[in-house]
Amino acid sequence: MKLLPSFKLAWRNIQTSKLRSFLTMLGIIIGVASVIALVSIGQSSSQSVNASINSLGTNVLSVSVLNSDSSDFTADDVNGLQKVNGVKRVAPVISGRITAKNGTTSSTISVVGTTASYQKIKNIKVANGRFLADIDNELRLKTVVLGSSAASTLFSGENPVGQTVQLNGTSYKVVGVLQSSGSSMGSSGDDTIFVPLRTAEQLTGSNAISSVYVQVQSADQVSFVERQLNYALLSVFHDTDDYSVSNSQDVMDAMSDVQNTMSLLLGSIASISLLVGGIGIMNIMFVSVSERTKEIGIRKAIGAKRKDILVQFLIEAVVLSALGGLIGVGAGFAAIKIYALFASTSVTLSLSVTALSFGFSLIVGVVFGVFPANKASKLNPIQALRYE
Repeated sequence: MKLLPSFKLAWRNIQTSKLRSFLTMLGIIIGVASVIALVSIGQSSSQSVNASINSLGTNVLSVSVLNSDSSDFTADDVNGLQKVNGVKRVAPVISGRITAKNGTTSSTISVVGTTASYQKIKNIKVANGRFLADIDNELRLKTVVLGSSAASTLFSGENPVGQTVQLNGTSYKVVGVLQSSGSSMGSSGDDTIFVPLRTAEQLTGSNAISSVYVQVQSADQVSFVERQLNYALLSVFHDTDDYSVSNSQDVMDAMSDVQNTMSLLLGSIASISLLVGGIGIMNIMFVSVSERTKEIGIRKAIGAKRKDILVQFLIEAVVLSALGGLIGVGAGFAAIKIYALFASTSVTLSLSVTALSFGFSLIVGVVFGVFPANKASKLNPIQALRYE
């Protein structure tokens, strides 16, 4: 039996019942689109997080204070970390939430108190003005650097450099605005403002350090310096586990594990729709066999073999699943574009996942099309001709 006429006949049968065919394919369409969209978004999110972490470099360690309320970890303790062999620079952080106001515009915003080293360690880019300088910290100057979103919120598109802003009722001079750094996992540094560390102690009413970024002189010294930092911090935190030291690779590995697990979970859930779509194809093919029983009897009576009938109905099932898969690919691509538009982020279509999803839809068509095709091929031609 030639395959081309079988494909043409399958296509003609699909066109004869367009609505029924579409409803049959709907499960395949939803399944393929969901797998492509969810996995592609998950992979792009993982890549974005990894890129953000990589921007710090492989020679950066992060010290996180886990219980800042009971911690007496202060700037003086941080100065001791600077003396650890292999440490290039450190940037302590005091964080909190404050009320920022410019004229009638007011916003509750995150504040970070830190030093000039923060910019070099975190690779921060300044759009206008400058970042915090050492003298700002030494003299406890009331200077502030705004994240790009914070600047837009408070100054509505004006250049804020040189102007003043009220932070918890006290005037601060804006000395710089940062370039947009984008968002990662729902959080963004663009909504943050930066003040000198010593000034932040007065602004937040606390001198407790919440975290410290440590830049190591070279990447091959990271493990050594990490051990030395742990030894130094044991005495500061009185042998408690109120702190943690991590490096960029640790964070990246942990985030990758989480993202991969989520992508696998979401992909697996979406794959259930493909199986449901396969069951739908099987059911509609059984209906088709019943409706075309007399046709099958006529074809067998004029010489069609069992293999010819089997292949014909199997091709129809595969064409249905393939068409559903193609529409699903288009729907998945559209879903990605819509998500990227509303989330203001970049999502790349995963070609491997697209190919895998489409291939799986074909397999579903074959597997679930075998049963009705086999039933059709086994029909007795005499009984089929008598069927009403």
